[in-house]
Amino acid sequence: MKILLTYISGESCRDNPYINLVPAGLCYLHSTLREAGFDAVLANFSGWSDAAISREVKKLQPRIAAISQWTHNRHASSSLASLIRKLHPTCLILMGGAHASFRSRHLLKQESAVDAVVVGEGEETLLELAERISTGLDWRDVKGLACRKGNSIVTTPPRPALRNLDSLPFPALHLQKHSLGIDHTLQAEFVITARGCPSACSFCSSPNFWNRKVRFRSPQNVVDEIIFLRDTFGLIYFSIRDDTFTADRSRAIEICRLLIERRVFVVWNCQSRVTAIDAELLLWMKRAGCEGIQLGVESGSPRILRMLEKSITPAQVEHASQLVKHAGINLSVYLISDVPGETEEDISATIQLMHRIRPDDGYVSPLAYFPGTLLFEKAVAEGRIADDVFEACRESAIYAVQKQGKASRRLLKSISGDGGGDKGDCRQIRKRMGYCYVANVVAGERFHQQGDDLSAEREYREIVELEADNPWGWYLLGELYRELGDRGRSQNCYRKVLSLVPNHFPSLDMLQNKKKRDR
Repeated sequence: MKILLTYISGESCRDNPYINLVPAGLCYLHSTLREAGFDAVLANFSGWSDAAISREVKKLQPRIAAISQWTHNRHASSSLASLIRKLHPTCLILMGGAHASFRSRHLLKQESAVDAVVVGEGEETLLELAERISTGLDWRDVKGLACRKGNSIVTTPPRPALRNLDSLPFPALHLQKHSLGIDHTLQAEFVITARGCPSACSFCSSPNFWNRKVRFRSPQNVVDEIIFLRDTFGLIYFSIRDDTFTADRSRAIEICRLLIERRVFVVWNCQSRVTAIDAELLLWMKRAGCEGIQLGVESGSPRILRMLEKSITPAQVEHASQLVKHAGINLSVYLISDVPGETEEDISATIQLMHRIRPDDGYVSPLAYFPGTLLFEKAVAEGRIADDVFEACRESAIYAVQKQGKASRRLLKSISGDGGGDKGDCRQIRKRMGYCYVANVVAGERFHQQGDDLSAEREYREIVELEADNPWGWYLLGELYRELGDRGRSQNCYRKVLSLVPNHFPSLDMLQNKKKRDR
């Protein structure tokens, strides 16, 4: 029995490399089903024509097709369901994901091609459903589903949350051999170490989706996955995509301790809340390879922060930013613009806050509605937006104000982009912290950007002299020598990287390109 797990972004082309990614939840479903013995295929149909999708679906002949639906791809995913239904009338078509979970009744209207919606966490639900279908048993009473029964839409009892996230197989375990249309290496770069968020921001659906409970993978399990990804995909850079990586302080420190103890030598970034970091924790993170933290700031206006149920203050933002800078970690911020009722005073407060904290980079997004958020529920209750707006509107995002752009551009301009970093900062951080390879990485890259290649080389050489088994020093030296036109030394450095991390794609690519040029 073939099971198709699929995603479609709604974008018409794949010029953006991130369109080649699928939601992490699909990867977990994929590995769970395959480890249980099911013939599951993971496919990203983003940018594919209907004809190309049809050819692949006809070839696969899936008995079950599970489609990941989010707000931005809600129409594209529904169209994909209709296409699969035309090709295979007897295929069981499922939807899952945050949007589908909160809009299950809208999805299951009579003319819909969708048979059922997996509500919430999906691994155990989909596994039980697959087992029922494979043995010919009825599946409509499986916990964690919304489905049609005759002319009615019913929701089965909710499935209890997984108690032990370590029991799940690594999401990239079967990625290389049983997937279509996915950049394996880029997909594997994103790691999730926990589920849920302790906060209750009004614009985010995470509190309702996870019931404001956070479940954590063990530090050992997390580090084991990172080592697996390094050895399998050659990755030495990761992005940890937890809502708040530092929500459990002691666990975060233990992950860092294990990364250091096991000499994993990776560089990574993560997201955190401004009230969930401190100087000691950041020191552990820095020494374990953390080069950047994204903080959810949203606004510099106390009034707007209260409207968004953010439960932080500008003073806390400034304190957290100072801690991050003091640790020599790159600071990135998330801001929200175009909030209904936002005044010039509110915008100015955010701009002034950005000038004070001077982030290295940041992202500005107009406030948007998502199902399952307090923001959307209040807007519907107050008559400011229709309950069926997600089905009626064809735009990928439903913004809280009709015209966006002016505030966004002003806030984006306020993000300096240089973080105030200079050579003196690098030296001061080094004095405070002592040797730390990621400090050399960040300092060397900054020196190189400033045109000081001799200082950059010195930073990278110190890594290889003190930690000869650390691939970062060799790789960055190879990149530096390549840019300077020293092919011999650059090739030697790439070979040294591959002796440490045999599947490191950038080094492999450079050596292979050299062979092609030499022919």
